[in-house]
Amino acid sequence: MNALRRLYFLAVALFLAAPLLVVAGVSVNEKQDLTFPPRGFSLAWYAQIFTDPEWRAALFHSLTLAVCSAALAVLIALPLAWFLWRRIAPWANVFQVLGLAPFILPPVITALGFLSFWATLGLFGQFFTAIVSHAIFFVTLPLVTLSLGFASIDRSLVEAAATMGADDRTVARTVVLPLILPYLISGYAFAFVLSLNEYIIAYMTIGFTTETLPIKIFNALRYGYTPTMASVSVFFVAVAALVFGSIARFGDIRRLLGALSSEDS
Repeated sequence: MNALRRLYFLAVALFLAAPLLVVAGVSVNEKQDLTFPPRGFSLAWYAQIFTDPEWRAALFHSLTLAVCSAALAVLIALPLAWFLWRRIAPWANVFQVLGLAPFILPPVITALGFLSFWATLGLFGQFFTAIVSHAIFFVTLPLVTLSLGFASIDRSLVEAAATMGADDRTVARTVVLPLILPYLISGYAFAFVLSLNEYIIAYMTIGFTTETLPIKIFNALRYGYTPTMASVSVFFVAVAALVFGSIARFGDIRRLLGALSSEDS
């Protein structure tokens, strides 16, 4: 029975990994076409991401967007999660629903809402609009992780600090922040990776005025298929694997995903 179970999970893993294996094979094609199995072997298409001015600019824009929007999402989620933790009241859940709402709606609907909003203000096409839109859309991720972090804090520690004369600001800096730091980092990482790969909202807010990597891929499709597109896809997967692998390696991934530890159960 165990052998059948392992065989089943192996088959599922291969099925899920098959598209990535094909894309990875295409990305090392020596010739400029999307053929699999690859004809020859070349890493020139990966180098083009960093050497070609257009692809390099798109990479810079994507990284800037992801870094800034993830930071803004955390800045929005942190005080909201703090408020929900300190103010235990039924009406406070309204703010949590507002924080989850952008991610619950279909991305196309949310993107159209951002498009209408920024166009009404006459700011469509400005790069900062994509940063703000991504931060609002992905604020759910750090909000969830930070809520888990605050929930894991032993309130007696806060009470002890207050008894010793620490005010709210001192308690937040010396007690609360060190305890929620892993959750803050994981929330930032989740928002960063998803922002890096997001296309619809970025396109609806900045159009073609500023190309991110996803927008650059779709623009390049008009002129044919090149292995560079596959290389960018593999690059996205590698970044996500590196970020989430680091979280799993240096943090308690089960705890960050909401599982109770043996001490809590």
